[in-house]
Amino acid sequence: RAVLRKASALEYKIQRRALRKEDFINYIQYEINLLELIKKRRARIGYSFKKDEIENSILHRVHSLFNRATGKWKEDIQLWLSHVAFCKQWNAKHQLSKVFSSMLAIHPNKPALWIMAAKWEMETQLSSESARHLFLRALRFHPECPKLYQEYFRMELMHAEKQRKEKKEFEQAKMDLGEFNYSEEILNGEMARIIYRDAAQKIKGVEFHLAVLSIAKLFDFTQDLQKEILERHGGFSLQTKYADDPLTWDYMARRELEMGSLQSAEHTTKQMKVSEMTQREERCCAVFEEAVRAVPREDMWKCYITFCLERYNRKTNSEELKQKRLERTLSVFNKAHEASLLPEALYKQWLQLLLESNLFEKATEVAEAATKRFSLSVETWQIRLQVLIQLKSDSVTQCFEEAVKLMKSKGTLPLWTLWVEWSEGTNSKEDTEALYQPAESVTMKEKYLDWTYRNGGYKKVKRVFTSLCENRPFSLDFFRKMIQIEKEQESCKMLHLREYYERALREFGSTDSDLWLDYIKEELSHPQGKPENCGSIHWRAMKMLQGDLVEDFVSKYTLLQTGHL
Repeated sequence: RAVLRKASALEYKIQRRALRKEDFINYIQYEINLLELIKKRRARIGYSFKKDEIENSILHRVHSLFNRATGKWKEDIQLWLSHVAFCKQWNAKHQLSKVFSSMLAIHPNKPALWIMAAKWEMETQLSSESARHLFLRALRFHPECPKLYQEYFRMELMHAEKQRKEKKEFEQAKMDLGEFNYSEEILNGEMARIIYRDAAQKIKGVEFHLAVLSIAKLFDFTQDLQKEILERHGGFSLQTKYADDPLTWDYMARRELEMGSLQSAEHTTKQMKVSEMTQREERCCAVFEEAVRAVPREDMWKCYITFCLERYNRKTNSEELKQKRLERTLSVFNKAHEASLLPEALYKQWLQLLLESNLFEKATEVAEAATKRFSLSVETWQIRLQVLIQLKSDSVTQCFEEAVKLMKSKGTLPLWTLWVEWSEGTNSKEDTEALYQPAESVTMKEKYLDWTYRNGGYKKVKRVFTSLCENRPFSLDFFRKMIQIEKEQESCKMLHLREYYERALREFGSTDSDLWLDYIKEELSHPQGKPENCGSIHWRAMKMLQGDLVEDFVSKYTLLQTGHL
């Protein structure tokens, strides 16, 4: 009866003249939860009576609801994807095929959806032919989409690998291959080669070629294809054609690691392994050194530093190797800094590394140099101040003053927040309070109120609250904090609570239904409250609240009256 009552209520909502998406979503979610509950109970008690009859009717209803919702709100991708996920979860393959067809007909401009559909055909339906047709249709809509070409390329290589495995198993079983047509060209990845050549004519830039190359490396029969990607570019190699692109150099440098691992013999001693790894990393760095001379740009240095950090963060039992990696990384950071080509974001990582290595004096110098180079960056000043605070430097206050003066109040809230937090633990109460005044942002007002209550008590926080209320902006948390402080007092006065609620409602009464409900609850539960005021508060709420908030307020108020809230 409860299920029927709930389902009927949800059904009525989707039969209205003015339909709402939320009603469909709620109905679908209810039915899915019901399915899950039935599944769990059947599993628990081992009861399968009328299983198909019950579950199939609910599944059919959910599909019907999804179809109505996606038909009404065609542009909502999330609705379509939810239907796809539901079909996959309940193995509704026939229905999912229809969903993909409808979705792609309405949203042919989204490559990700084509890729999703093709992957499902390839991996779940095991139909490479259907996947190929989908990719070809997608490329008619998006003839220059790199991601589509990459996934199509991967699909053809997966198909070739699958056929190679099948052929090998048949040969091992000594079966006659006469009835099976295994084309040598397809087995060797010729389809993938054709896709790559077609894409290379349309897509410019080295990033696509490197992405395709990384896919080809996943398959052990693509050596010739890899060689073509690297070497045949209108008579030039990949490295020559894209010599000014940092990604090319990054790939060529990292390739030294792989080449080393392929060429090296089996080593037995730990020292020999460490020596071999050191030589490989030095070869990589030699390529990077050549790269930063050939392409002296920030993004090139970023590639070099990222490589060094990756190697440094790799786990190793050799202290010697770890120390070499640290020295190399710090050296590269310093070179980039001296060339004025170290990106702002990397200064933080450099400083963390220096502090971890106990190079405090160097860290202070680097932090100062960073703020000179990026003098209008709040994040850089913040990092420098955090370094000085961590080192318990005497120049913290001077640095704060310099930063705030230079920034001229433009986005300086993080600096003020850091300053008062540091001051609370270091300076006197008078100095800290001086920093809080005047508190102009909502965050600082909340912090000032909290700090005053902790350090000055109730009477002082009331005075501060009154003075802060003279100037906007306010936040709801600011008023709620003061309400909470009042309620913590032994002699909590309803008169004061009314004042705080009224102030809050003047600012947020039209956008927050919970504030009105809390006010009503307070009048009902407080010893000094007046329940007769609830009617007028309710009337004012209905006048002030906007849009759907009125319905939300009414439903919650009804629950409050019946004692369920």
